[in-house]
Amino acid sequence: MLKSYLVDSTCNNMRIDRWIRNTIGKIPQGLIEKSLRLGKIKINKKKVKSSHKIKFNDKIDFYGFKFEEKILQKKISFAPSNQIIKANEDLIIDNNENFIVLNKSAGISVQGGTKSKKNLIDIFKKSEIFSDSKPFSVHRLDKDTSGVFLMAKNRETAQLLTSLFRLRKVHKTYLAICHGELDKNSGEWTDDLVRYENGKKIVEKAKTIFKIIDKNSNYSFVKMKPITGRKHQLRKQLFNIGHSIYGDNKYKSSLKTLGINKELMLHAYEIRFIIKDRKYTYKALLPDYFKKLLKTKRLNYSNLK
Repeated sequence: MLKSYLVDSTCNNMRIDRWIRNTIGKIPQGLIEKSLRLGKIKINKKKVKSSHKIKFNDKIDFYGFKFEEKILQKKISFAPSNQIIKANEDLIIDNNENFIVLNKSAGISVQGGTKSKKNLIDIFKKSEIFSDSKPFSVHRLDKDTSGVFLMAKNRETAQLLTSLFRLRKVHKTYLAICHGELDKNSGEWTDDLVRYENGKKIVEKAKTIFKIIDKNSNYSFVKMKPITGRKHQLRKQLFNIGHSIYGDNKYKSSLKTLGINKELMLHAYEIRFIIKDRKYTYKALLPDYFKKLLKTKRLNYSNLK
């Protein structure tokens, strides 16, 4: 039995073993590696190792692979109400023939997982905006992060935008409220960030340019431009210097006050890129709860550009 899949733009540069677990189900790592070694799973008709990173539009073939029901967990689509669809359509900043840009709310995932949960892909699949197409996610934005987010309307645009992100030709700016007073008003953070994948330690270089918009002895309002695109990069870098983001209950520094904040104070503020010599710049307004906290903590944002 042969089953084939085409890699979606949202999975570009993902390890093949991770893609299998995300797409096919909870298959043991040992079985994945054995199947790859025996050629029961091939990419573009070639054998690869479990660490191989797949690309957009790669063809993944399963030859005689046993899809046992006990190890499969199919993704369950989220069924949005008309009210949820309308609420997210109201967040759109731009809607053109190739993509939409929206000011994503905090607390909503870009894609669904193995459990039924609210996510943008399933919501916009039901939107009239995509009545003649389907939504393609072309970059990541954490569930708890608000702000500017792109979604392509066709495969060609998805491939183009995914390539721009991969080549670092899309420039993003984030805003955050963090604990404590940062020493420098501007500068650059360069770190070796550590993460673990299947028990293996992975160290990745991370670089971010930052500038303080306002600060006091207890809090700082900072603008950040990541040069690299590591997972949780900004959250980890601020945690590493002892100034975790307000409301970050994963990366907490010693300066974090008691109590749990409902929202993570991290906002994707601006995105810039060029397509066929045309410059695109989009800004996402700060959420009300973000502005309220700035006022409460006596941080000024009137000079924000």
